[in-house]
Amino acid sequence: MSGHSKWSTIKHAKATTDARRGKLFTKLAKEVIIAARQGGGVADTNFRLRMAVQRARDANMPNDNIERAIKRGTGETDDGNQMIEVLYEGYGPGGVGILLETLTDNRNRTVSDVRSTLTKAGGNLAENGAVSWQFEQKGVIMVDAEEEQAEELALLAIDEGADDFETFDSTLQIYSTPNTLESIRGTLEQNEAKISTSEISMVPSHTIALDDKAAIKTLKLLDLLEDLDDVQKVYSNADFSDEALEQYSDESG
Repeated sequence: MSGHSKWSTIKHAKATTDARRGKLFTKLAKEVIIAARQGGGVADTNFRLRMAVQRARDANMPNDNIERAIKRGTGETDDGNQMIEVLYEGYGPGGVGILLETLTDNRNRTVSDVRSTLTKAGGNLAENGAVSWQFEQKGVIMVDAEEEQAEELALLAIDEGADDFETFDSTLQIYSTPNTLESIRGTLEQNEAKISTSEISMVPSHTIALDDKAAIKTLKLLDLLEDLDDVQKVYSNADFSDEALEQYSDESG
């Protein structure tokens, strides 16, 4: 699954560039709002809010922005928008499965945007359950680490209850159950790990290897879906070759 994991790492790096940071902060704020609305504004008793706030801090989102989002979620300030969560499922080039987590105040607009983007790329919107069964909810931690440190940190994570890990390009990616994510992160931080992000993610149970032509089309599609205002997270079970990832990275800047 290394090609799939490398795409996740590249996606995270691109999202934190100056050009995309504003859009990323908007998505992170929406996640904080919905988490606070559902479970209250006290992070100690709201797991989802803790995860949302941690992810925002990992992206260097200002604390004032985070606090404003929490207040909007709890109703202390009200912008009148009532967002709902909707999961969309679809297929892309080569038959890869795609999951889209969205937060929207207008389902008609969102489904229209998603369907149009998929169709233009040669994909299609699928029925509920058609794709999601191929994914499993997991905790995912990305750590910047060279080979020797990565091995040490991976063993610590396994001792703390991690399910699996991968290493590539000075990155350690750790997989866990959602309920062990926080304790594993805490152990890593105690051992001076440089964590770039940790979150609850949908991880494919198997991946589909694409030839380079289909891979480039799929990467373009995934980027377009990421850029939709109502889309929070994009998941796929595509596996990309190093050559395709490098080519697309060069083309997209």
